Amino acid sequence: MRAPPRFVADAMLGSIARKLRIFGFDTLYFKDGDDADLEAIGRSEGRVILTSDKLLVVHSLRRGGRAILVEGSSDRARLLSILAQAGPEAASFSGRRESRCALCNGELEVLKRSVAAKEKIPPKVLVRHRLFFRCTSCSKLYWRGGHWDRIRRLSSSLTTKPLT
Repeated sequence: MRAPPRFVADAMLGSIARKLRIFGFDTLYFKDGDDADLEAIGRSEGRVILTSDKLLVVHSLRRGGRAILVEGSSDRARLLSILAQAGPEAASFSGRRESRCALCNGELEVLKRSVAAKEKIPPKVLVRHRLFFRCTSCSKLYWRGGHWDRIRRLSSSLTTKPLT
């Protein structure tokens, strides 16, 4: 199987970019610049442009780039739209286990509890959780807190609906 697609999301899709990262997709968030700059990043880095702008999709495809028109009003609908159009490598994301940093797209490393105890993790969190992660790029710390159940439900809802 080929590698999963790499994305670059335009300024309207910040929430989607964060969720794709959490699900393990290498996703840049392009919030400053014009469409030509966004297309240049897509071409030079081999990324699929994610946008709700129909004209940008048409122009990108005409110029030989790859782009997905993201449809839907909820994050779930938008993610389903992306997964349906991105191909089988993206649709099989449910087996992916490696999240990326939701903030910067960096890779996450697992921290031993003893190492996590030396970080800026609240004592109550250290007592309640056993698994901790740190971004190798920006050093943000993660653990499976209250948001984890919401992300798991979203992930489950994406894999239970057939992708056509």
